[in-house]
Amino acid sequence: MKHVILLISALLIGSVSASFAQFPSMNVNRDSLNRLTDEDYANMVKQLGINEPRPGRDPNNPASNRLPNYDELIANPYLYYPDPFTSFDGKKIRNARQWNKIRRPELVEYFAREVYGRVPDDVPAVDWQVVSEEKIDMDGIACINRVLSGVVDNSACPSIKVNIQASVVYPEGAVNVPVIVEFGFMAGRPTPKAMSFGPTPPDPAESWQMLVVRRGWAAATIVTGSIQADGGHGLRRGIVGLCNKGGFRKPDDWGALRAWAWGASKLLDYFETEKAFDATKVAIEGVSRNGKAALVTMVFDQRFAAGFIASSGKGGATGWRRFCGESLENLTGAGEYHWMAGNFIKYGADPLTANDLLVDQHEFIGLCAPRLCLISSGVFDIDRWQDIMGMFMMTHKASAIYELLGAKGIDTDMVPRVDVGLLDGQLTYRQHHGGHEAGPNWPVFLDLFEREVVAKK
Repeated sequence: MKHVILLISALLIGSVSASFAQFPSMNVNRDSLNRLTDEDYANMVKQLGINEPRPGRDPNNPASNRLPNYDELIANPYLYYPDPFTSFDGKKIRNARQWNKIRRPELVEYFAREVYGRVPDDVPAVDWQVVSEEKIDMDGIACINRVLSGVVDNSACPSIKVNIQASVVYPEGAVNVPVIVEFGFMAGRPTPKAMSFGPTPPDPAESWQMLVVRRGWAAATIVTGSIQADGGHGLRRGIVGLCNKGGFRKPDDWGALRAWAWGASKLLDYFETEKAFDATKVAIEGVSRNGKAALVTMVFDQRFAAGFIASSGKGGATGWRRFCGESLENLTGAGEYHWMAGNFIKYGADPLTANDLLVDQHEFIGLCAPRLCLISSGVFDIDRWQDIMGMFMMTHKASAIYELLGAKGIDTDMVPRVDVGLLDGQLTYRQHHGGHEAGPNWPVFLDLFEREVVAKK
């Protein structure tokens, strides 16, 4: 448990460090960040003309009257979830043609407008530059490690600079190889062994990059904080701020999750130009908030062949209507609203609730169909804030969409034992021993990617 806490702390520190990178001065203190966040949040609430948003759940104070719920007997306050096969005007969707022509476009539009935000039509161009390239040894495998910088054209607002940080390692001499992309906190030289926290185990596990390279593929990392800061203080900078020339967002403008997903799409653009990589066989992976971003990437860019969505919780694979762990109100509050469109805040303010959303996350997961998608989580006592049952429930409900499109989902509503996944189809689920991480499920996902993507195209 100590190691898990250290890991989460390290990720949070990395996130804050990345956020500082969006400011020209490193002398920005926490009070200044809070002030900028409060100012931005108040502006959006005023634009929406809503009541004061309700507070979210507080998992850290045992005396709080806002403790999260983990009792399944009261975790489902709403009897019904939106029907993915009934359009907003009441039309029944009965086949793949109707789904792709009618239902998918209107769901994508709704999620963009009300939940994650719209990417502007005039986002500046990205010029990918090779910062460095070197030969490295990955446990006996000769590899090339390339560090990249995606320089965004800021001629319309020179005071805001956005340089997307990324790196990719691949076997030397590789041509047209698949790529696994991770949303991460730093780019640079990978190591054969995974990071460890606390006492080093006798035989540390191999890093995910090592697992990928052993298969002859490429492993890439893109740094979320170099695209958009992870905090409301950064919404007037980063790619969101650049597009607004330093001004406040409009209610349907993109949030950080959509911005990070846009960055991943720009990296995929780069892979399309390089003969070393097969851009038709690219997967996206992330954990926690990065897991949310990985799912957003899959939905809004159908070029990605597969997604590994780890411990993503609210805003990711679990349902908005679930009353378990993190609440919708946590994501509409000042601490996390920046992930979402401004419009989303209104569902956390009276009189609206989660039940006023015309969609839920089973439909969002279903928008990945028929491509490979692994929904992943840790054990209940460590990863419960993410609402493990809710993620399974949404995956099960999304399976009907996969089946409509000729793919296979999970065909049971019984949660499998830990380390026993539901892996037969294209929509898959697995809960691993361990906590808020992807590590134990990496070999599983790579086997699925081999079966469903590499071997089929």
